[in-house]
Parts: sequence; C-alpha cells; structure tokens
Amino acid sequence: MNFPVFPLNGAILFPNTNLPLNIFEDRYIDMIDYALSHKRLIGMIQTKKDKDLFTIGCLGKITNFTETPDGKYQINLEGINRFRVKKILDNKHKFIMIEGEELDYNSNFKKKTSELTTKLLSNFKNYLSIKKIEFNTSEFESLDALNLAKIICVISPLDYLTKQMLLEFDGSDELCESLISVLEIEINNFGKSLKIN
Repeated sequence: MNFPVFPLNGAILFPNTNLPLNIFEDRYIDMIDYALSHKRLIGMIQTKKDKDLFTIGCLGKITNFTETPDGKYQINLEGINRFRVKKILDNKHKFIMIEGEELDYNSNFKKKTSELTTKLLSNFKNYLSIKKIEFNTSEFESLDALNLAKIICVISPLDYLTKQMLLEFDGSDELCESLISVLEIEINNFGKSLKIN
C-alpha cells in the first residue's frame, strides 16, 4: 500500500495510541490535504543521523482535525499498525510517499501479563518521579501490559533512538521486558549522577 510519511524524530506512534500534532510547514500541510482525500492515512517515521528513514514506522489515521485561520492544522493521529518501508516512491509532491507493508505484533505472552503490568507501572512511576514529571497514572492501572508499554513509549521523554528500538520489537514479551530494562537503566543512571554530584 502507498501512503505519505511524516519524518519526525521523537514523536513516535504505536498501534492503539494517539498522537496530537500541530502541522505548520507548507509541505506537511500539503501532506494533510492529501491524506484527508486519501483514507486519512499517514505513516509516522523517524530518521537516522544521516537523515535516511528508518525502515520501521507506524501507520496512523487522522481521527479529527482543526484548520486554523492561517491555514495550519491541528490533528490527532490514531495508530493502526506498524509498517516496513518497501520503497520510497518518486512523486510530484513536496512530501515523501512510500510503498509500505503492514506488520503485526506477536501478541502472545510467555510470562504472566499481570506481573509485567505491575513491574512496568512501578518502573514508570519511579521514572516520572526522577524526571520530576507530574502525571496521573491511575487510568493506566486497568491496561494490559502491551497497551501500557505502548503508551509509556509514546508519552515518555526517552531518546528517539531508544523509542525506535522499542517500536521495532515484534513480540509483546520483547517490547515489555525491554521497556522495563530501559526504565530501570534510566532510574539507575539518575541515582549514579546524584552520587557523583
């Protein structure tokens, strides 16, 4: 399937998550105009240090949008599925069009999901505390481990390369366990920097 992609480091989308975006550059305003007349689909993707696209991104659907008086857009993207870039298409647009194939998660868990959920939530709360971020996590307590992991990836101020690594995992266990490790490392590193200072 062919669709436009929006390369934006740090703004990562996962399936079943939402990403609000302010669109103000002319080429991306054109991209939104195109998407609104073509199934409302946009692929969110990040770029490497050499500005080439990573091969894995997440396809999103514009679920609502507002056009401002000066012609800019405020949109909400809802993640549908991860995709792999098969090829970048030559096209007449200012924005990038690709041919992509959708990728599914292996959503089978080998470990007890309740244990993973508890561990994820505990580490996320500790991470928010060290970063001095006030956030109400009570609504997350009813989520399963996979959806909790995806939301944490989207909203956390983690390095964009870390987020990309997490997006590329194919299995639920891998994603959840790796995110737990990432959060534990961040918490541990913060503790070490306090001792040094």
